[in-house]
This record gives sequence, structure tokens and C-alpha cells, in this order.
Amino acid sequence: MKGIYKARGFLMAPAVLFALLCPWNETGYEVYIFGLGGLVFCVGWFLRVWAQMHLHYRLKVKKVLTTTGPYMYCRNPIYVGNTLLLVGLAMISELVWFVPVMLVWCMVVYSLTVCYEESHLLEKYGDAYLDYFNRVPRWIPNLGVWQNTALIHKKGFFIDSVFAELHCFLLPLPFLLKEFVA
Repeated sequence: MKGIYKARGFLMAPAVLFALLCPWNETGYEVYIFGLGGLVFCVGWFLRVWAQMHLHYRLKVKKVLTTTGPYMYCRNPIYVGNTLLLVGLAMISELVWFVPVMLVWCMVVYSLTVCYEESHLLEKYGDAYLDYFNRVPRWIPNLGVWQNTALIHKKGFFIDSVFAELHCFLLPLPFLLKEFVA
């Protein structure tokens, strides 16, 4: 499982490359599908920024067990955000038929990744993580515990988090080139 965890980013590449290079059965509703894909992609990016504001993964701060922000509602908002990014790319590529394939691909890779992460976090944080694990669902947000928290209440980390997640906007560039150059 550790190997899958370490290769999780590279394991997304085949699905993204397929969506980029596949010429078969592109939908005829380009503007609508392209726009909807862009919206789904942006929702995924905003979720990643919100999660980054609390997780501080790429930021130079001491790491602690994160249970605030989107982590109050699901244990893996970064992977949910990644899945939205990738589904958005499949839609931007106008391969609507590939959206379920992308979802299944993400579910398999991220489920295997999370198995390793959960054992690592349990070892690192012990009972605190076990309590969190038992309280918060893995993927589907528990909106029944919706708390009146500001979307951006860690203002000191907002700009840093946006910059830490800007690399995501490189992903649609080849898709945009494909669409507007071809």
C-alpha cells in the first residue's frame, strides 16, 4: 500500500492522458459540457484550497491532526477535490462517457491510498485519530453535523494555500489547447 500511496499522483496520469488524447465519441454539446467541466474543476480546486488552509501540507508549519474546515465533514477532502478536478477534466475533454470511468479510477486509487494513510495516522496520532476516524466519514461529507464555520476562517493561510494549489491550473491547459487549437 505504501507504494500506491507514494505513486498516487503518477497513477492519475494514465486516466488524464487518455482523456486528453482520446478522439472517440466526443460529445456534440461542447459549450455546455465544457462549461460544466470547468465548473466542476473549479469546485474541486476550491475544495483543495479550503482543505490546504487547514492541512498545511505544502506550507512550512508544524503538522497536527487536522479536524477543522472540510475535515470536519469528511476525512479526505483533498482526494474528493482531486476527483472533482479529474472529472472536470474528463468533461472539458468532452468525453462524457469517460466520466464514470474516471470516477471508478479515482475511487480505486484513492481507496488504496487511504488504506495506507489511515494506518499511518493511527500509528502517529493514536486515540485522537481513532476518535476522528469513528466520527467523520471517509468520502461522503456528513452534512448533518454542519457547523456554522466560516469558509475561510484561517485568513493567515488563505493566500499561502491559494499559491500552494495554483499548480492545479496547469492541468486544464493541454485540454484548452486541444479544444481551441484543433
